[in-house]
Amino acid sequence: MAGLYIGLISGTSMDGIDAALVRLADDDRLEFIGALCVPYPPALADTLREVINSGSVSSLRVHAQLDVSLGKAFAGAALSLLERTGRKAAQIKAIGSHGQTVRHEPDADPPFTLQLADPNVIVALTGITTVADFRRRDVALGGQGAPLAPVFHAAVLANPREYRAVVNIGGIANLTLLPPGTGGGVVGFDTGPGNGLMDAWIRSQRGEPYDRDGAWAASGQVIEPLLRAMLGDSYFQFAPPKSTGFEHFNLRWLERFVPKDGKHAPADVAATLAELTARTIAQSVQSHAARCKRLLVCGGGVHNRTLMQRIAALLPGVAVHSTADAGLHPDWVEAAAFAWLAAQTLAGRPGNDPAVTGARQASVLGAVFPA
Repeated sequence: MAGLYIGLISGTSMDGIDAALVRLADDDRLEFIGALCVPYPPALADTLREVINSGSVSSLRVHAQLDVSLGKAFAGAALSLLERTGRKAAQIKAIGSHGQTVRHEPDADPPFTLQLADPNVIVALTGITTVADFRRRDVALGGQGAPLAPVFHAAVLANPREYRAVVNIGGIANLTLLPPGTGGGVVGFDTGPGNGLMDAWIRSQRGEPYDRDGAWAASGQVIEPLLRAMLGDSYFQFAPPKSTGFEHFNLRWLERFVPKDGKHAPADVAATLAELTARTIAQSVQSHAARCKRLLVCGGGVHNRTLMQRIAALLPGVAVHSTADAGLHPDWVEAAAFAWLAAQTLAGRPGNDPAVTGARQASVLGAVFPA
């Protein structure tokens, strides 16, 4: 369904809400109209981190209030985007809202994934039809519920003559493999930590939200025994389909490997975490796409110079570039993906790929909340 769509997402980095306004054509051509990132209010961010880091919610009341508060924040991001781009709510076909993941355990018994940001609130405050809750249908069909972006990557970034891969480096890194002339041959999975462990480490050691340009990591030296120990985690040995999150790769996980006696200089740990992300991305490309010629990078990690240099060094013969080189701004690819997924839902088309998620079948995803 061609028209204007808004995509909203806050990923595992939890640094704010990415909002993108795009124009979609019936042939999947996509035009960016505008985008912005709206940071979470400090109190809401603190509550989110407390809930996610503790792995539990103290009460149903806290859960319900967080859902509503996030809905208001997501609606506010959409309204700010409309104001910035000079568009009216009536011009927008739909909002595709990913919400904020607070728990993702597709391998639990029973499996589940949970994203908050009440779409009823989004509709009430924006007056725009909203599509939300994209992941749970895939999980109900036996899938991982993630990653969902590979179907979008295949639609807008595949090349008929070149073997490409796309890596989104958010809190968790996810990889999409796009053989030339992609037609059902897409593979996608989470490679492991993206920026998440690096961000958690610098926040705990220096009180800074992230390592700007990877400068702190660049000042340290990789601790090879520590790197080998972390690479021994069983997740890295699993075959796709697979997905992960902060339930697994978090500060508690890191503390299992980093002694509290100050044996390792903090900058050296930062360097090792950057190498862990680069190494697991590169190894995933080498293992699953040996013929890959171009790696397109999006997400916050594209701005980490140290990380980008290490990925390129570990992948000789592969051109490593931002998705900007393919016409998609790297900061807004994930938000655009959920705008595109909203259009898929309204058109009654599948939004998942069983080869990526492991679901029993392709399915229309999400629930529609009409204006």
